[in-house]
Amino acid sequence: MSNYLAFATVTATLQRILQAAAQQDVDGMRVTTIQPGQIGNGTPETGINLFLYQVARNPALQNTDTTSARAKGNPVKRQSAHDLYYMISLYGNEAELEPQRLLGSVIRTFGDRPTLFPEVIRETIADSRFRFLAASNLADQVQQVTVNPVDLSLDDLSKVWSTFFQAPYRLSLAYKVTMVTIEGEDSLKKALPVRDRNFGSTIPFAFQPVVEQAVSELGKLEPILATTTLQISGKQLQNPRTQVRLGGVEATPVIISDTQIVLPLSLFPTNGLRAGVQGLQVIHRTVAPSGQSCTVESTAVPIVLRPTLKEVQLAEVSGQGEDFRSARVMVRVDMQVGMKQRVVLVMNEWAIADPVGYQFEAPSRPDDSREIVIPIQGVKPGEYLLRLQIDGAESLLDIDADPNSPTYNWYASPKIQIA
Repeated sequence: MSNYLAFATVTATLQRILQAAAQQDVDGMRVTTIQPGQIGNGTPETGINLFLYQVARNPALQNTDTTSARAKGNPVKRQSAHDLYYMISLYGNEAELEPQRLLGSVIRTFGDRPTLFPEVIRETIADSRFRFLAASNLADQVQQVTVNPVDLSLDDLSKVWSTFFQAPYRLSLAYKVTMVTIEGEDSLKKALPVRDRNFGSTIPFAFQPVVEQAVSELGKLEPILATTTLQISGKQLQNPRTQVRLGGVEATPVIISDTQIVLPLSLFPTNGLRAGVQGLQVIHRTVAPSGQSCTVESTAVPIVLRPTLKEVQLAEVSGQGEDFRSARVMVRVDMQVGMKQRVVLVMNEWAIADPVGYQFEAPSRPDDSREIVIPIQGVKPGEYLLRLQIDGAESLLDIDADPNSPTYNWYASPKIQIA
């Protein structure tokens, strides 16, 4: 975040950048920051005028300063993000085309340096000409400050210049600087986190199971496969009739306690699981005193279920010698792949010197299946490691675990040879 000197610091930085670059292109020019109507009143004969003509709230972050979102009694520092619009006017000897030469210099300079990096801003603040910016902290802003050209039509340009009362038009172009964030100075006060969801002595949804996380029993960072045993942690998980729903398919867990469920994914139906991001819920089915059945479900938590390549076949290979190859790769995975799921085959050459890589997306399929045929083309002959991405969930590569092998601890399979 930046303080109240942010806007002035941006203008000074742009002025300094333009002065350093353009004076090498047109000797004797100066960069000014005056109102366009004052050009010619004591200004150099040749120069660039940098004028901030509009400040607008940044549309992406315009809600960061919403007062109604602030908790009563807990004031927070006000923050506002802005975009700055600059009119850059060029003037000089028209016979020697100085304005047009300066125009090219400005476009080249901002094209080469579209970002105001922190070190450039700090150099400006340290410049003796800008002592009034000594307290500026724009260089510490988290968001990058970028300079982008704005395409103004002739009508828009005339409207902008009409706001400069009785100012004769000069060759001009506009730039937008995005974004500058200004923070208030009120001290930050934040409420303590909520420890429990109670209202007085009443607990809302008292019998609803709460799932906090679902991970592999081998570790929190271990991948989840169809052979994985899940460890589900939470509150109020135990019930006489507890089931776990994963991607629309349900299974009855074996080990249940009030805070943990152990669930092998092998308990789900063979064709029930789908690779990709799946929602997991704990479900309690009870019978009310009236005899009516009642279902209470937890909020869904996401897990990423990775596929495993079980079989790979290559067919219809075309191409000879040093030509690139085309073929059809048939892969078989350990779970059903939906007809609308996105499937991508990732190929990495199993080589040390300049290995190549490819990605091929599977075409649409008429129905769900475990076998997918993916056409490939333009592939260099060689041996390739294969991975399959299904809705972003990627299959794993096996590692050579033989310490006596020359490829020990390398990725080893699954592979195909394209000759």
